[in-house]
Amino acid sequence: MLRSMAVNLPAFQALVDAHWRDVARLAHALAGPVDGDDVAQQAWTQALAAYPSLRSATNLRSWLLTITHHCAMDTHRGRGRRAVPHDDPASLVLREPAGPAADAHLPDGPLWSAVDALPVRQREAVVLKYVADLDHPTIATALGCSPAMSRRLVSDALATLRKDLP
Repeated sequence: MLRSMAVNLPAFQALVDAHWRDVARLAHALAGPVDGDDVAQQAWTQALAAYPSLRSATNLRSWLLTITHHCAMDTHRGRGRRAVPHDDPASLVLREPAGPAADAHLPDGPLWSAVDALPVRQREAVVLKYVADLDHPTIATALGCSPAMSRRLVSDALATLRKDLP
């Protein structure tokens, strides 16, 4: 039988004060400028709901960033299910199917176009590493893989970018 252990958690406001920029920066990097604020707010709401039952306070920043990553992925999944209004629905039949760049949320430019063209896991790993400035163990936690795999994802992405960019 498991007994609940008392964990010495800081006040939630202290957690917000210490990490709000990291959460906002990651939310905007993963979800884009349009949905970034909503993702950050959703992450804080979920963190607040889960905070009282937290069993360990060893790495709260990583915990928050993992929640933010999950919220951003939920937003991306939801984009495909949202109805998009159109003036002329018949014109949609003639269009090419939407590709990965159709919902591009990265800044313009050849580098960001190349990053957007990367496979999803590699793109997420690169954004977490170089935009959110996370270390590989934290990236691994956010992506649900090992630190060695997160290093491999970043390495493969950088090799592709070096090859594709002039």
